[in-house]
Amino acid sequence: MTTASAQNLPNTTRLLRFPTTNDRDIVFCYAGQLYTVGKDGGTARRLTSGPGYTSFSRFSPDGTQIAFTSEYDGNREVYVMPAEGGTPKRLTTSATLGRDDVSDRMGPNNIVMAWENTKPLVVFRSRMRSFDDFVGSLFAVGLDSELPQQLPVPRGGFVSFSPDDSKMAFNRIFREFRTWKHYRGGMADDVWLYDFKTGATENLTNNPAQDICPMWGPDNKIYFISDRDNRMNLFVMDLATKETKQLTHFTDFDIKFPSMGKQSIVFEQAGHIWRYDLATGQATPVPIDIKEDFDGGRGGLVDAAKHIESVNLAPDGERTIVVARGDLFSVPAKNGTPRNLSKTSGAHERDAVWSPDGKWIAYNSDATGENELYVRSQDGKGEPQQITNGGDTYYYAPKWSPDSKKLLWSDRLQRLRYVDVASKAVTQVDQDKFGEIQGYNWSPDSQWITWARPEENDMPRVYLYSLANKQQTAVTDSWYGSGEPVFSDDGKYLLLASARDFKPTFGDQEFANVYRDMQRVYLVTLAKDTANPLAPKSDEVGKAAEKREKEKAKQAEEKKPEASPGEKNRKKNRKSRS
Repeated sequence: MTTASAQNLPNTTRLLRFPTTNDRDIVFCYAGQLYTVGKDGGTARRLTSGPGYTSFSRFSPDGTQIAFTSEYDGNREVYVMPAEGGTPKRLTTSATLGRDDVSDRMGPNNIVMAWENTKPLVVFRSRMRSFDDFVGSLFAVGLDSELPQQLPVPRGGFVSFSPDDSKMAFNRIFREFRTWKHYRGGMADDVWLYDFKTGATENLTNNPAQDICPMWGPDNKIYFISDRDNRMNLFVMDLATKETKQLTHFTDFDIKFPSMGKQSIVFEQAGHIWRYDLATGQATPVPIDIKEDFDGGRGGLVDAAKHIESVNLAPDGERTIVVARGDLFSVPAKNGTPRNLSKTSGAHERDAVWSPDGKWIAYNSDATGENELYVRSQDGKGEPQQITNGGDTYYYAPKWSPDSKKLLWSDRLQRLRYVDVASKAVTQVDQDKFGEIQGYNWSPDSQWITWARPEENDMPRVYLYSLANKQQTAVTDSWYGSGEPVFSDDGKYLLLASARDFKPTFGDQEFANVYRDMQRVYLVTLAKDTANPLAPKSDEVGKAAEKREKEKAKQAEEKKPEASPGEKNRKKNRKSRS
């Protein structure tokens, strides 16, 4: 049983991906190129050097060749080369799709999936027939670069063949690059079995969880990964008995992109390459080092102005705090030079905001490995202060209280919290059950907080929170969606946006109601004695004369001559003696 933590793995090169093995060597992808290393690890040797991204290598059944996907000639195509390295040979020619890239949510195109065992055919997944990112099919191409032939299934993803190629285990859906955690819906994949002789298809796993990457083992067993325990782990099914057994028990990170040799399975987990031995049932991380003079790793000058993430103006308008390429820059409005306040190449700073008193900069940083709030002097002097600890999720932008003493922020765990900068004490204002809280603001006196949170009916509702008594109060009802609340400068009113205008428009062909232009800005008075400036007005009999008398008295008061300085002093002395 494998339960190792990523925190205890060897201190070797990380971010190694898409491994394959012939039980003697392991070939994998790093920084978009292929490398090879012995099955026990060591210093890896680079196999490819072409332009573009190279990935998804697979050893031939005899272990002497590797097929892979690369962009040597612009398009992403299938290539083959000797396993020890050499000149690659292009096997496919296809059109470029609009979203045909590695970062696409359904994965890149023309991905090498496997080799057939009895024939020198490379099987790959392609969208050449559908041109639809969501719909891919399996094709086989020979080493003589003949036209690819589609396998007799309409859709497919990961695939593996029986030793005699009479059957294949495959996935109907390919969405490994789109990982929905704990997903249990209709796009959750199963492992299927196809018989080339009979044309029959059998659902092997039929489990609500995601069962992907089937690998036909040498013992008439199908190995695959599944998130049945809410984490992608390695499983095996005996084809004779249909018994399924879990082989690994990782709890921190998923197993990704496994590949099988005759004696072992290799996979990526926590940025490392792991090797699972079929005989012993043990999985161990493979220590791999890469030692090269990467051009991308060298220092150099970069125009930060082309990579600006956020801008926040100082209270006096003399400087601006700019976040670019993960660093904080203080930029003058007119005179002076920009200053890099952070200079943290190993961390990403973001969401920088100036304190209302102009002395401090608050921001988010992952310097500890997790999101935490930091505060530092606006002039860049001294060390930054870490204000929060125990970061467990992604933090949204902090907001200073007007007195510059507290920071308010929300996060992806749907919490709204504030921290006292001096004491570092954190107070939770709210935690929503139905969605994230992103619209939040302070009152001018720093004693109240307002925010909007989604309710059970998916309608956002505006709330108030008192720092004095730690109580929250609903401002709007749950029938209308409301949000973006903000206090007026004098703190008497709360302004918010709300969708309350139901004025349907009827379609030209369908007699259905379409509601547009529903949202308006609304005002709420925050005290009983605060007059509503938008209250309706009405002229009444007898009120005109009263209004004229008040206006005459006001005008008479304004026309009184101002007393001379000497007269003011005499009045002041008389008042003090009395």
